[in-house]
Amino acid sequence: MDVSVIMPVYNASCWLEECLEAILNQDFSGTMELSVFDDASTDGSRAVIEGWRSRFEARGVTMLVSGHISDKPKGVGFAKNQAVAQSTGQYLCFQDADDVMMPERVRLQYETSVLNPNSIVGCQVRRVPEGSTERYTRWINSLSQEQLLTQIFTSHGPTVIMPTWFCSRDWLLQIGPFHEGGKGVPEDLLVFYESVRQGGRVLRVDECLLLYRYHEHAATHSVLEETIWNLRVNFLQQRVLSQWECFTIWNAGKQGRKLYRSLSPANQKKVKAFCDVDENKIKKGFYTYEESSERPKPKIPVLHFRASTPPYIVCVKLDMTGGVLEENLLSLQLTEGVDYYHFN
Repeated sequence: MDVSVIMPVYNASCWLEECLEAILNQDFSGTMELSVFDDASTDGSRAVIEGWRSRFEARGVTMLVSGHISDKPKGVGFAKNQAVAQSTGQYLCFQDADDVMMPERVRLQYETSVLNPNSIVGCQVRRVPEGSTERYTRWINSLSQEQLLTQIFTSHGPTVIMPTWFCSRDWLLQIGPFHEGGKGVPEDLLVFYESVRQGGRVLRVDECLLLYRYHEHAATHSVLEETIWNLRVNFLQQRVLSQWECFTIWNAGKQGRKLYRSLSPANQKKVKAFCDVDENKIKKGFYTYEESSERPKPKIPVLHFRASTPPYIVCVKLDMTGGVLEENLLSLQLTEGVDYYHFN
């Protein structure tokens, strides 16, 4: 079997008809199966899926459907692991039950994945409804190939989003399984970071291959911001700060100070300055770490960015300064991934 479409399902009956029809209409010429795990749905999702079995089989697409009945779901990580375990494909195409794949999705991602087996392959998306999460969608679609690896520390999470993932089974077995902690666990970010940690590539097919639906019941909304923050800080310390002898935090405001306080004592000592463009912050001269048990308390200089030196961890929100941040970084002739990394 060439490709298994992996689909965890929980109370998705209102989306399933459109989702299943799109899977059935793939122009992929290889062998394909659909592996579904129903995570205790109560809205008749399982019956909707079973209603499509004859149409799938008529097209030569095997349908594997299982699930469990209980008072509450076990979570998307558990459901993905079950769907993967019962599937047989050499490559895995992850599909959320509320999204819609374009006819060429499996074919194009399969072609890329075969050439890059130790990688996670994503794609560009179109957000539905149009205009929802506009900045996030622009970020997903416009990252350069280099930025797919340099911007892995931002609050947006994986630089190729989980609903677009395509990878070899062998690679997932090496970096997985998904964390089964249930609601509130960013199982996609944990696997994504493990893939990067093990040297996996991050690739994107630069075509819109998925209608990516935004709604209030999406599992993403259950993950706490603080959980994501701690994972990002830890990974930043492992991957970047461990390689640097000293660095500057770009932003003397709330987010920059929060990052400083979140660092290990060893990495706090590496912070040579904060830098900013806000004259009021710069006039203060120093940031005093009041919560420190050290005596005297650490005082970190606050400089204008032109008076500071790289490398930088940039704690200013992307795409929120009307291009000013990007122009300032450009004016210093810095290279992303060498002289600076974005954290926000």
